[in-house]
Amino acid sequence: MMVTFVSQCEKKSLTKTRRVLDAFANRIGSRTWQTVITREGLDAVKKLLRGSASKNTAVSCHWLRSRSRTELVWVVGNRNKFNEEGVVPVNYTEKDLLVSQWENNWRYLPLIKSLVALAGLFHDWAKASEFFQWKLGQKAKNIADPVRHEWLSVVFLEIFVGAESDEQWLGRLAQGEISSKTIIKLLTDKQKTFKNYHVLGKLPDAAALIAWLIVSHHRLPVLAWEDAKKYGDTSVSDFRLLFKELEPKWGYENQSHDFDIKLERCFEYPGGLPCDSKKWLNYAKTQAAKLNNHLDLLEQAFADGSWRLVMQHCRLALMLADHYHSSQPEPDPKWHDELNLFANTYPGTIKKKHKLVEHLVRVAKQAVHNSRLLPVFEGNRQELAQVTDVKVLQSKSSDKRFIWQDKAVAKIAAWRDEEDKGLDKRQFGFFAVNMASTGKGKTFANAKIMRALSPERQSLRYILALGLRTLTLQTGDEYRQRINLGDDEVAVLIGSKPVSDLHRAAQQSKKESEIEGLASESEQGLLDNELHFQGVVPDQHLATVLRDEKSLKFLHAPVLSCTIDHLMGATETKRSGRFILPQLRLMSSDLVIDEIDDFDGTDLIAIGRLIHLAGMLGRKVMISSATIPPDLAIGFFNVYQDGYQLFARSRQLSTRIGCGWIDEFGTKVSTMNLDSADPVADYGQAHQTFTERRLKKLQKEIVKRKGIIWPCEPQEGHDEESCRDYFNKVIWQAIQANHKLHHSCDEKSGKQVSFGLVRVANISPCVDLTRFLLELELGKDIDIRTMAYHSQQILLMRHEQERHLDQVLKSKDGFQKSFDHPVIREHLETSPAKHIIFILVATPVEEVGRDHDFDWAVVEPSSYRSFIQLAGRILRHQELDKDIQAPNIALLQYNLKGLQGKKRAFQRPGYESEMHPLNSHDLQELLAGEKIDKRLDAAPRIVKKKLLNPKTNLADLEHEVIHQLLTNYSKKGAKDMQGWLGSCWWLTGLPQVLVRFREGASQLPVFLMPEEGRYRFVEKDRFGRPVPIEEIYEIRWDEELLPRSRGRLWLYRDYETLLQALPEPDLQKAALVYGEICLPTYGAESGRPFVYASQLGLRKE
Repeated sequence: MMVTFVSQCEKKSLTKTRRVLDAFANRIGSRTWQTVITREGLDAVKKLLRGSASKNTAVSCHWLRSRSRTELVWVVGNRNKFNEEGVVPVNYTEKDLLVSQWENNWRYLPLIKSLVALAGLFHDWAKASEFFQWKLGQKAKNIADPVRHEWLSVVFLEIFVGAESDEQWLGRLAQGEISSKTIIKLLTDKQKTFKNYHVLGKLPDAAALIAWLIVSHHRLPVLAWEDAKKYGDTSVSDFRLLFKELEPKWGYENQSHDFDIKLERCFEYPGGLPCDSKKWLNYAKTQAAKLNNHLDLLEQAFADGSWRLVMQHCRLALMLADHYHSSQPEPDPKWHDELNLFANTYPGTIKKKHKLVEHLVRVAKQAVHNSRLLPVFEGNRQELAQVTDVKVLQSKSSDKRFIWQDKAVAKIAAWRDEEDKGLDKRQFGFFAVNMASTGKGKTFANAKIMRALSPERQSLRYILALGLRTLTLQTGDEYRQRINLGDDEVAVLIGSKPVSDLHRAAQQSKKESEIEGLASESEQGLLDNELHFQGVVPDQHLATVLRDEKSLKFLHAPVLSCTIDHLMGATETKRSGRFILPQLRLMSSDLVIDEIDDFDGTDLIAIGRLIHLAGMLGRKVMISSATIPPDLAIGFFNVYQDGYQLFARSRQLSTRIGCGWIDEFGTKVSTMNLDSADPVADYGQAHQTFTERRLKKLQKEIVKRKGIIWPCEPQEGHDEESCRDYFNKVIWQAIQANHKLHHSCDEKSGKQVSFGLVRVANISPCVDLTRFLLELELGKDIDIRTMAYHSQQILLMRHEQERHLDQVLKSKDGFQKSFDHPVIREHLETSPAKHIIFILVATPVEEVGRDHDFDWAVVEPSSYRSFIQLAGRILRHQELDKDIQAPNIALLQYNLKGLQGKKRAFQRPGYESEMHPLNSHDLQELLAGEKIDKRLDAAPRIVKKKLLNPKTNLADLEHEVIHQLLTNYSKKGAKDMQGWLGSCWWLTGLPQVLVRFREGASQLPVFLMPEEGRYRFVEKDRFGRPVPIEEIYEIRWDEELLPRSRGRLWLYRDYETLLQALPEPDLQKAALVYGEICLPTYGAESGRPFVYASQLGLRKE
């Protein structure tokens, strides 16, 4: 391809870009180059230009398509130097601004800078104690303070403030009227009543907020669950009342046998206090005077509610400053002060590093610097990369199945044109719901929609958050393949290097990622997971705040595809600085949460907290799934609009936001005025109109799935083994019936073949059923091939299984291609039977994120959502011209727990609980009136009846549970969604203690390693060495498979052969990476013996 480069760079950028372009192309003018180049070469040029890009960079690339036509390929740097076709303007008009535009609407920025400066100056005062200074010289580094230094530092502030108003104490400090002798004397008096000392509750407003910043700069105030639960239903709307509750036991006490002796030493300060330093005092005087002048801003922030956002920014700036300065390898050699006090030591040694006063002053100044950079973190000055010139997203679809995507973009564009005068094009709120059906291209549509919502309507900068690692990797692949995003434009973060390595190894046609070294951590890294991004990060403002390259790449990557867990730290972190990076990223990135209804239970509240933060930071949010219940959409809109109102008020922006409802049948975009009497009710009405229209359209679609309730009888009074045997036999009957109705003929052998899915709720029944099928007596005309698919399998073995399933079940070219797969063909040729059934016995891991296509399914029900999600795997890729005739999804009348007479049968997984019990566990009663024999779809889930019967109807139960979690606005306790919005519990870690994200997900990684001629399970010690654990955790092996049973395995996998195929020649080293499996360490799963079989996986005894 022949291309022309045009440079409109200025200053030093012109020299840098000339150096790059001269190496690849011929200079045909002072600012123009031309050459013939390959696509790979052009990508290399773009990457090099991006690596040296600054605000003065502007280079366009034009492709000479014919004698009369050129096409703009991309622009690196400032797009304002060119128009949409890449044409350079012949003239400019300029306007001088007294304050740069990007900072102009940050009216609370002076307040933020003053608050963090004083918090930084006081944040580690208690490190001056005799005890802490002694501790720095001890080789043992696990010596705990009796009371943490954060809390004691607040005591110093309270002593200095006394009973004065903010104006008074700030005035004194501004005059330098602070005496260490007076403070130490008053401190001694406090020691007697210290344990019941509610220090924050005694302070005036500005001092109280500074105190909160100090006390929370390492961890939020928090209680253990037993103590925290008493606040679960308590509403606290005034932070002053909350602060009166706080005392050392909120996470700041470390009880020990010598607690009182240690505590006494914490009240001794023979080396003086930081205020004895002239450098500390001079900076404190300056900042106190500034805050005194900004107290009116604080009053305004209290009045409009935006003080919450102010404090969010303050804590971020302060903690980032503390992290940054503490991680500096060396102290400032030019620093000198009067005090011989130190803040820290070199890692792993007793050699002292930063002086205490140096640390306090440097952290305060760095926090002010960080505050100044907050507008930069929003990306409004183009310091953070965006993707532009994505031709695939610009062009309209030629496939009629995806025309709806372009119509959605057109509707959004029309709405923006209509609202142009009322909205700031760079900062406006938007909440979207994408409910397009499975297989309609939601992932691709989401990219088009986010592009249409970008400031200039032609760029991409957003986060795509998903629930599963495998789905995240698949999405990253799709973005590279279909949208043609390069490795320098999309970053993929999943948190597991082995999983990522195996995934990339399976992508034979893809380039191997070459970002070696990203797995290594800096001394105090903010990100400890595997991130795949090959872009070069420009060395500009952000490098003065974030030191390690991985953090910068996480922040800089235009499109970030990640598991949602990596973002949840922004709101779920109770201690340490793990919230910093995700919050910084959210400041500049819109948020898309795909497959949002894959989350349930209290996870929805945690996700609501994330959406609220995104709104509070002024970002746009889209939730995406085909089966979003009304309360989920309305509840998440409620949290978004609450957050966005705070943002709009803090910036004096319009509180009018856009709302979009999108599916394959059409798009509706409306403006919601958040200052109206009840914007949430307005949204709810609009959402109901949309879903009712969607339901009518769905009723006209060709029916691909019909259900039948497969009869079975409760087995109460029978022992557990008899119940399981009956359960397995019922499923086998359903399998045979489905195969007879929904098989296909192999063209080569003439055999009748079907691929079926049996969904069971839990791992043990999954393994039991698979073994039952392997050992079953069969007639001569029927044969089966089966495998168990669940999460408790060796990583390498599971990867091989998933790779095979993707090859066989993702075919969109008809079933014959699946039959011709080598493994399937061998089974068809070697079996003498006329009928061959391939059966995947799977837990809920198959329901989400797997693009598999089955002929039929048998389902053990857990919830209405479960079999609707599973239904999406039936005839997924097959286009029909008429309705199917016979049911192809058999729903068991009772699940296994129901057969056994358990009190809560639809629980774990499921929505049933003590608070929300069902009257019956008979699916005939729970689905009465649903007409699943005519059509099995998501209608009962996406449309809510006016009168619910949650005790007798499965879909109604789900609506009621989600309502109680997200739309019961009367509940404002620490554990409630509305409590996060309307109470002050966000100042503590109680919401995260009472409602944990991924509760019950705690697991212990162990590894299957070759040792002395056999394989054993081991765990790693802190040095990474293997430690045998089979006896400790009671893991026994069960490899007994009869020859007949082994022949019925759908896919036989040999662990040693798979290890030998890896690039790592040392099998033991390979096993300690790719031989991982996780043991449950929570609830009923923990403390029970395990059984492992190589072909069936790990299960409870």
